[in-house]
Amino acid sequence: MRKRVIELALGAFFLVLSVPVEAQQPGKVHRIGYVSGTGNPSDPGANVEAFRQGLRDLGYFEGKNILIEYRYIEGKSDRVPSFVAELVQLKVDVLVSPTSSAIRAAKQATKTIPIVMVTTLDPVAAGLVDSLARPGGNVTGLTRLTRDLSGKRLELLKEAIPGVSRVGILWSTPDAPGPTTGFQVYEAAGRALKIALQSLEVRGPNPDLDGAFRDAAKGRVSALVTTRSPLLVTYPKRIAELAIKNRLPSMHEGSDFVEAGGLMSYATNQAESYKRAATYVDKILKGAKPADLPVEQPMKFEFVINLKTAKQIGLTVPPNVLVRADKVIR
Repeated sequence: MRKRVIELALGAFFLVLSVPVEAQQPGKVHRIGYVSGTGNPSDPGANVEAFRQGLRDLGYFEGKNILIEYRYIEGKSDRVPSFVAELVQLKVDVLVSPTSSAIRAAKQATKTIPIVMVTTLDPVAAGLVDSLARPGGNVTGLTRLTRDLSGKRLELLKEAIPGVSRVGILWSTPDAPGPTTGFQVYEAAGRALKIALQSLEVRGPNPDLDGAFRDAAKGRVSALVTTRSPLLVTYPKRIAELAIKNRLPSMHEGSDFVEAGGLMSYATNQAESYKRAATYVDKILKGAKPADLPVEQPMKFEFVINLKTAKQIGLTVPPNVLVRADKVIR
């Protein structure tokens, strides 16, 4: 009898211990809003995949402990306000975007939802944050300093193509107000290097790229720089094809254009930037305030050259330029 009482008591004890475990609620599934300037629902693109990988590395898996609401601009900037409004209405825990118009729209639409940016602009000059060290408000993230590298890109073009005297700058009308346009950021560097610049502006939603290259031929430009914008990043392959067809050496603001057939790029490592954005999301989901998270600046830049393209346009890249490349596509 005594043995039976002890067995019942022990059974009751372990039953009590097991109840809290069984009653525990599953962990919260966080919802992230992502407004993408590149890709589409069927082909999200390398930047989105790098962001996803960054989240996976930190223990976040879609459908398990996070849900990501994707919105793809696909070169149509007029979609941005409605996309942002949808995500705010869904009350996402964090909103992520590499697109300045989406960042601005989100900043205007909400003061409470944290916003993580991956911007090509100087976020202080663009009015996105108060300072890099203490952003203030609900916006933080990374700046890729794309525009700040304009002089270096023209220098590399001049070294790769001795005698270059006129360069076409392919750019699109800004999708949001800013301190400078894609063309203006190259003007000072062009004057310093004694390189004449020709503005090759295109407008969305269906840019006349063929017309821009016809203007380049009429203006007798000897090289091309493609600026990065939500419109132009949807046409890397077409731009590369037209540059090759016109035998124009091209410099780009991202390696994705070189992988699509462009000649050269000088920029930060894109994949690394988007992976780093995931660390900001992680910190915010764990309770950090955007206002207290310093905006990260790149420490390393990559020079990429496509030798297959050089051969197609009949260009021999000087050895002193080639040896400086971080990556060579052969």
